[in-house]
Amino acid sequence: MTRVLVVDDSATMRGLVRMMLAKDPEITVIGEAGDAQEARAKIKALNPDVVTLDIEMPGMNGLDFLDKIMALRPMPVVIVSTLTEKGASATIRALAAGAFDCFPKPASIAAVRDDATLARIVRAAGRSPVRRAPAVAAPAVAALARRGTSDGVIAIGASTGGVETLLRVIGGFPADCPPTVIVQHMPALFTASFADRLNRFCPPHVEEARSGTILKPGHVYLAPGGEQHMEVVGATMPRIRLYEGPTVSGHRPSVDVLFRSVARLGRPAVGVLLTGMGADGAAGLLEMRQAGARTIGQDEATSVVYGMPAVAHSLGAVERQLPVQRIAASVMEMAA
Repeated sequence: MTRVLVVDDSATMRGLVRMMLAKDPEITVIGEAGDAQEARAKIKALNPDVVTLDIEMPGMNGLDFLDKIMALRPMPVVIVSTLTEKGASATIRALAAGAFDCFPKPASIAAVRDDATLARIVRAAGRSPVRRAPAVAAPAVAALARRGTSDGVIAIGASTGGVETLLRVIGGFPADCPPTVIVQHMPALFTASFADRLNRFCPPHVEEARSGTILKPGHVYLAPGGEQHMEVVGATMPRIRLYEGPTVSGHRPSVDVLFRSVARLGRPAVGVLLTGMGADGAAGLLEMRQAGARTIGQDEATSVVYGMPAVAHSLGAVERQLPVQRIAASVMEMAA
């Protein structure tokens, strides 16, 4: 049984979170708190397995409270945040600080009636070992310099735990890295803030992808969250294509869609599947390997959730299984 403390300054929102978590019989809400001071006392008294946390609260805000939790009593924390530009930016900071995952605040009772996503995230958080988010180290760019040139593409997929992980991986890329395309499962309004954060902390230029953009060395393109898939098309001049369509492997954008498109390009490529729940990207990574691409899967020890890379490994899609701290260097080596 996963025991949860719900922290939000709105009693109505705490009730909606309770309703969403009640969809899983293996989850029980053992308490609620309206601010950080009350939450701190309830954590000590109730010892929850998971905390759901709002960011904007009276007194100490959620970001400062999260820092204290991770420093003094690390535990899985799921951010339940508003889908606003300000809220999205703060949520990305929280995920980089060690929060397990994020979920947009429901707008109404109708919005939560058939949505079991939050319950799945919280249950996964309860099973996950807690890791403090390490600082993003300055990349050893000289050590990662490519030997020779490549007209290839790097394709990366990630889900739960991907914010911290991508900061570390892309933070280890040199400024002149091969064109890199990323699908990170994330709500729509969060991806622009995440791309901006990656751009500020990583040597390559990072931007939210736009349909029709021609891939350039030294650029990293993050798929927008929401209603469109992203693929790379054009053997002579690879470019990004965004299009609407049904979910694939349960997601839109889907890592499988991206990987399969890169497998069809006929160009040198490296595929990387990082931490995340489910199996999205595993079949696509196998297609990339079968097409001649080099492939990497994150190992269990450093994955927040060893789901997607585990399925890929079981399918034989993973050429090298590596800890997160070795992935950037290995990608550059493979891309040379």
